[in-house]
Amino acid sequence: MRSTQLFFKTYYDDPADAEIISHKLMARAGYLVKTGAGIYTLTPLLWRVVKKVMNIICEEMDRSGAQEIMMPILQPFSLWKESGRLDGYLKANILFNLKDRKGGELALGPTHEEVVTDLVRRSVSSHKDLPVILYQQQMKFRDEIRPRFGLMRGREFMMKDAYSFDADQEGLDKSYETMKAAYHRIFKRLGLRYVVVDADSGAIGGSGSQEFMVTAEAGEDALMLCEEAGYGANVEKAVCIIPDAPDGGEPKEMRKEATPEIKSVEQLCEFFDLPASRMVKTVIYKAVFAEDEKVVAVLMRGDRQINEVKLENRLDCLALHLADDETVRRVTGAEPGFAGPVGLAEEVLVLADESTKGMTNVLCGCNETDYHLLDVNIGRDCETPEYLDLMTAEPGDRCVLDQTKELTVVRGIEVGHIFKLGDKYSQSMGLKFMGKDGKQHAALMGCYGIGSTRIAAAAVEQNHDGDGIVWPHAIAPFHVVLTVAGKKDSDGIAACETLYSQLMEEGQDVLLDDRPIGLGARLKDAELMGIPFRILFGRGFKEGKVEIKCRRTGETADIGLDEISAWMESRVSE
Repeated sequence: MRSTQLFFKTYYDDPADAEIISHKLMARAGYLVKTGAGIYTLTPLLWRVVKKVMNIICEEMDRSGAQEIMMPILQPFSLWKESGRLDGYLKANILFNLKDRKGGELALGPTHEEVVTDLVRRSVSSHKDLPVILYQQQMKFRDEIRPRFGLMRGREFMMKDAYSFDADQEGLDKSYETMKAAYHRIFKRLGLRYVVVDADSGAIGGSGSQEFMVTAEAGEDALMLCEEAGYGANVEKAVCIIPDAPDGGEPKEMRKEATPEIKSVEQLCEFFDLPASRMVKTVIYKAVFAEDEKVVAVLMRGDRQINEVKLENRLDCLALHLADDETVRRVTGAEPGFAGPVGLAEEVLVLADESTKGMTNVLCGCNETDYHLLDVNIGRDCETPEYLDLMTAEPGDRCVLDQTKELTVVRGIEVGHIFKLGDKYSQSMGLKFMGKDGKQHAALMGCYGIGSTRIAAAAVEQNHDGDGIVWPHAIAPFHVVLTVAGKKDSDGIAACETLYSQLMEEGQDVLLDDRPIGLGARLKDAELMGIPFRILFGRGFKEGKVEIKCRRTGETADIGLDEISAWMESRVSE
């Protein structure tokens, strides 16, 4: 490709709405153009990147035995009603929906569990028809509340989603491991540094959930790792071991103390000269279910934070929110900031984190404005709640696999997610088959997603410097850019044309920068665009030498034309 034929333009300034480096650099380098909020046009440069990502994904999925299909973007509401997911997605306001001319209600697919289940139930009738793994790559649509970060959180995005169907748990486990191995091959070929962590399955449901995360400072997710012990989990899922609370001694008589305008844990620590680990705070939530809402009180040790994803999963609710002030006053009888477990309204469901179990003589809210209770003993002064793991893990907590090791935190960008759906969709949508025992069984499903366009943004977040993007070789839009220093250097221009043809014949993606602009601007654009190698026909060409530069390392060398391919190949292999 010649730069004079390539549809692109570079810019000096960052877009006004760009918050992270991938959005800034991809816009400045001419890779994407904003069409609307969370909606982007991919220019030829970025589409070349995304197609390379998609090709690697397809090759490894085909290698794993999965079969490629293409499912519709438009999905009838009737399928979503069958699965039971429609109300939840509508209440969450993330489902794009419309009506056809006959009044039929349709959704723009945010995911395809319903459609693929419907497809397979039409064909599978016997255990002999299983296993099967189907996959596709196409656009997905989600009405994000706050689209941001360019391709990281848009309202439409390219995604690979695969679905496995098996006759039994052993088969599902095998399909899951097959997909996991394929994912490892994919991300290694993409040239990305990644970790695999235990994760939450989210609105899709299921279990055995793991995320493939590209590590980068701008990652939205906090990951808790113990590399020595081999433990990794998204902070939403991470479990940990923490020091026991200081011994409260034998139970004492509960007493009430005035605490005017003192609400926070920090204020209480100072007022009572007590460590936060000797307190139990009470947080009031509203949980939304399909048929009703419930008020939930969560008891947590004063020095720890509630993990709301764990809480939402334990409740199995459609949505979870902090209770509004009016609800807090109604169920506690006090202003917000003074809630406690003693004397809560009967309608309140009380749950407690496992860290509070066995604590004696703790400090709690009094459910009376400007008062707190001391020497509270849960189970004596109030009913014993259900104890669950509802805690957010923190750096420095002990690893559950090796208590001598500490957890550390890194930021990550989710680019892949695999999990076992089980019979969640096959039961509700009637995907059943005749088993070896002559009885009907629901197929067991797995779900495996990769964000194809998100990978491009994640790659930039992980691979950039002060001059621009540094693409991994496997997904760079071009492998090498050629340019001639002098506009009137006829020998250099002729040699550059010859090399251009030679490298393309060798299978390299080559960009010949023949724009009639200054050399400095051309070299600066090559850096910004992130092309792995740059070859310059300059003064040294009189001695038969060209200057070659490796974008990633900054290494330069003056070499002969016959050395170029080997020089680049050695740097790629490194």
